[in-house]
Amino acid sequence: MARTIQDLHLLLEVTSGYDPGDPVSSPVPFSPGSDCDRGKLRIGLYEDDGYSPAEPAVRDAVRLAAAALAEDGFVVEPLRPTGLERARQLWFTLFVEAIAMVLAPTVQGRESEISGSTKEFLAFAAEQPPLTGERLLTTLLERDQLRAQFLAEMERVPILLAPVCAVPAFPHEDAGWGPVHKADYARTMSYSQHYNLLGNPAATVPVSQTPGGLPIGVQIIGRPYKEDEVLGVATVLDQKFGWKEPPLIGSVGNTRTVSANFPRFP
Repeated sequence: MARTIQDLHLLLEVTSGYDPGDPVSSPVPFSPGSDCDRGKLRIGLYEDDGYSPAEPAVRDAVRLAAAALAEDGFVVEPLRPTGLERARQLWFTLFVEAIAMVLAPTVQGRESEISGSTKEFLAFAAEQPPLTGERLLTTLLERDQLRAQFLAEMERVPILLAPVCAVPAFPHEDAGWGPVHKADYARTMSYSQHYNLLGNPAATVPVSQTPGGLPIGVQIIGRPYKEDEVLGVATVLDQKFGWKEPPLIGSVGNTRTVSANFPRFP
């Protein structure tokens, strides 16, 4: 979304606050805050969510970020929040099963007009049990309960460090929906799925690189309406490690392609 943390500050200033065109917009304006209080802002880190073990290079990036923050005066401690596995399961219900339930009827008879990735997503979702109204309602209620549990834990440790993805950047052709793919979105992206579900603000900062020079990011997760804390920590890491232009690893005509670890959702 942005090259620098300063750009993210600007983006939040523009998009925050009440929007009459968005019925679920928040009336809370963005507060840029001040420098992080290194003595009081505790940071928890985890390298493994218990479901999709992160590859060594990804773990190393999280440790490198944690060491840099500790050196800068932050209190950093190991902490894997409880409920991550349940968060992943609830994410799957809402972001795979429910989305497919809405999307499938709209493309019926027009399958030739949708992308191969979307076709694969719908086929993957179709392998799941039918989504009932009762299960959908239970998922929404459980999500709210899980949010309360997470926020209670984060009162003591307001910032979390975690991988963004279980694997480093990968070629697009390796990615897709289901275990037949090396970069299976439903598995490798579980570290981001938790906070897609819960709505925590998070920023990703490139910390290290693959042998080929592609960035490996670390996820900085905070509490709702505490974006200033997230960006404060992100600024420290950004200043420490900085953005480095990744190499261009292939070309088609005048269009160059690079590996990426972001899923292409329908």
